[in-house]
Amino acid sequence: MKVADFDFDLPPGLIAVRPASPRESARLLRVTESGMADLTIDDLPGQLRAGDLLVLNDTKVIPARLEGTIGDAHVELNLIRAVDDRTWECLARPGRRFKPGVTVVFGDLTARVLIKDPEGTITLEFDRAGPELMAALDIVGTMPLPPYIARKRAPDAQDRTDYQTAFAAREGAVAAPTASLHLTPELLARLDALGVERAMVTLHVGAGTFLPVKVEDTEDHRMHAEWGEVGAGAAEAINRARAEGRRVVAVGTTALRLIESAARGRDKVEPFADWTDIFITPGFRFRATDLLMTNFHLPKSTLVMLVSAFAGFDRTMAAYDHAIDKGYRFYSYGDACLFDRVEPDA
Repeated sequence: MKVADFDFDLPPGLIAVRPASPRESARLLRVTESGMADLTIDDLPGQLRAGDLLVLNDTKVIPARLEGTIGDAHVELNLIRAVDDRTWECLARPGRRFKPGVTVVFGDLTARVLIKDPEGTITLEFDRAGPELMAALDIVGTMPLPPYIARKRAPDAQDRTDYQTAFAAREGAVAAPTASLHLTPELLARLDALGVERAMVTLHVGAGTFLPVKVEDTEDHRMHAEWGEVGAGAAEAINRARAEGRRVVAVGTTALRLIESAARGRDKVEPFADWTDIFITPGFRFRATDLLMTNFHLPKSTLVMLVSAFAGFDRTMAAYDHAIDKGYRFYSYGDACLFDRVEPDA
């Protein structure tokens, strides 16, 4: 398909720069074969039923936005992908300062520039690794807000809570699994009482999720890779739910991309611990997911393409038109939608 097919006009005023408060007050657009309903996140338990299995991404966002110095010059960067436990690829500015071999100072933390890629990324090797590096980033870094928020305001202390899920556990993401930001401990307790089950998976979301698609045809796009893990217990829970005719509900496109990667080319989900660059567009056969809860995404983005593959192109575009008309709030801190899966030939 043409990338332009996934374009739409979004009024700038609908881009959320803070989450709804309380989180359950965010709006929820329920989209089914029979139509659309305007709800709130607080209504989510009424859209699920006993035996449904929520698949949640337990990645934890690290403070990946850094300001430092090279000599006397001020520099800024955003970590985008871990190469190993002390080496990261990043986006940096001003790019001319980041020459191989120079040292970047971030307070007590330092890093050496290893590679300056012609395409614009910088590879840094930090002076510490693993938990020590994470502890240092927690002191000197700030939350890596998406560009469409960062252009409107600087990150602050509130984002440390707002841009993190209630069940974040495994450090490594540089962007939040935003659909899960709506789920509070109180709401999860209500779902537990209803008999809704949970399976935790991990996909360390990369900054590539915000990169624009620069080609004209979807077949020419190269997807960014992210590291993920589906443990044996999560794989077994998903396969058991499907075998018993219970619904698997992916909370977020990250959870969906991961479990579909773990089921790729098979009729069941296998344990998985690897990089995935799965690119889901209309015509994709979903093997593991029955419902998708997700936020509203950028025009012409790979995430809109994924939702269109899951819910049907016409239904997705109609849902986005409805959301814009009704003033839903878009993107990472915005409102959500809940889609049923539509088969490709439907």
